[in-house]
Amino acid sequence: MIVNLQYGREPLAVNLPPPCEVTVIRKRPLRPLADPQGAIRRALDAPIGSATLREAARGKRTACILICDITRPVPNGLFLRMLVQDLLSAGIPADAITVLVANGLHRPNEGAELAELVGDAWVLDNVSVVNHFARNDADHVDLGVTPTRATPVKLDRRFVEADLRIATGLVEPHFMAGYSGGRKVVAPGIAHADTIRTFHSARFMEDPAAVQCRLEGNPLHVEQLEIIRMVGEVLALNTVVDENRNLACVTFGDILASHQAAVEFAHRTSAVPVSRRFRTVVTTAAGYPLDKTYYQTVKGMVTPMDILEPGANLIVASECSEGIGSTEFRDAQRRLVELGPEAFLQQIMPKQFADIDEWQTEMQLKAMRTATVHLYSGGLPPAERSLTGVNVIDSVEEAVRASVAASGDPAVAVIPEGPYVVPQFRA
Repeated sequence: MIVNLQYGREPLAVNLPPPCEVTVIRKRPLRPLADPQGAIRRALDAPIGSATLREAARGKRTACILICDITRPVPNGLFLRMLVQDLLSAGIPADAITVLVANGLHRPNEGAELAELVGDAWVLDNVSVVNHFARNDADHVDLGVTPTRATPVKLDRRFVEADLRIATGLVEPHFMAGYSGGRKVVAPGIAHADTIRTFHSARFMEDPAAVQCRLEGNPLHVEQLEIIRMVGEVLALNTVVDENRNLACVTFGDILASHQAAVEFAHRTSAVPVSRRFRTVVTTAAGYPLDKTYYQTVKGMVTPMDILEPGANLIVASECSEGIGSTEFRDAQRRLVELGPEAFLQQIMPKQFADIDEWQTEMQLKAMRTATVHLYSGGLPPAERSLTGVNVIDSVEEAVRASVAASGDPAVAVIPEGPYVVPQFRA
C-alpha cells in the first residue's frame, strides 16, 4: 500500500507492503467552498454577534487587522483586500489601517515571505503591513493581570489603541490551546514576551486539560477569554481549510461567538474516533509551511497520543527545511539531551516565566513518555540531529518494518495530515 504523507511542498510516498495492515486516519471529507470570496462576502454581511464590518467601521478613525504568521496556511489572499476595502468605504483612510502580523515570539516575516503571507500585492501597496515584536517593551500596553491566574496582560499598542480591532486566522486543532484562531491570534499572537512566557509555563502545560480539541476547562483558553474581555470589542474572521488548503468554512463577527462557530465546524471534521490503539503510528508535521522547523514538528508528535499503546513506535516525517528552530529552542533541546527528560522537567516546573521556546521541548516530553519517537527529515542538518532528542531515521518504510517485527503486531496507523487530524480512542 502506498500512502502519500504531507511533507514539505511535495508529498512523500511511503510504501507499506504486507504484512502491514494499514489504517489511514484522515479528517472527515470537507467540501471546499465553490465560491470562497462570495462566502467571505456573505459572512461579512451576516456577522455572528456583531454589526457588519462596514457598520462597525463607520465613524472610526483607525483600524488594525491581525493576520497569522507564515507557519499557518491562512488564505489571506482571499479576504484581506475585501476587509481593507470595507474599511476604506466606511471612511477610514488607508494610512490609518494597519495589518499586523501576529507572530508571537516567532521570527518576523519579511520581503518575499511577507508577500507570500499576505497573498495580495494590492494590500501591500495600499496599507501598512508590519510585524509584531514581543520583546519590544515600548510597543505594548500593560492592561494588568487576568482575574483567574494573574497572567500579565501586555499587548501590542497598535492593536489595543486602534478604534476598530479585527483578528483573522485559521481554526484547527491546537496541541495545547484546544483550537487555534480567534482569541489565540490576540494572545499569544500580539502579546508581550512576559504574557507568552506565562502562558507557556509548566503550570499551564502540565495541566491535563491543556490538550487539543478541548476548550472547556483548558487553562490557556480560559485566560485567553479573560484577556479578550480586558481588551474590549474585537471582531474576527475565522477560516477552516481542507487538507489541500482550500477554504471550507468562514465565519465573521464577535471574536468569541464567531470563533466558537468555526470550532464547531472544525471539530466535526478534525476529531476522528478510532476504535483501537496501535504499536506503530506514522504521522507528519502537516507539510509546508508547518514543517519548516523541528520546533513546529513537535505538534505532530503530541496529537496522536490518544491512539498510542504504551511503548509504541511513533514515526514522524517532517522536512525541517529551516532546521531546528530558534536559538532559544536549540538551547532547550540541548538541555533536554544533557539532563534527560525527568531532570529537564524538574528544572522547569518552578518557573513563573518559561524560558522562550522551552515549552515546545516540554510538549515533546509528553510524547516521549508514551512512545519511542523516530524522525524522518531530509532538511535537518546533520549537526542538529542530535539536538532532537529522538531517533533520527533514514527511511520511514524501514522504521515501520522494524516496529512491526519487534512488536509482532502488523497494525499500522498512518496520519498523512499530522496535527491537523486528532485521532481519539473510542473503544
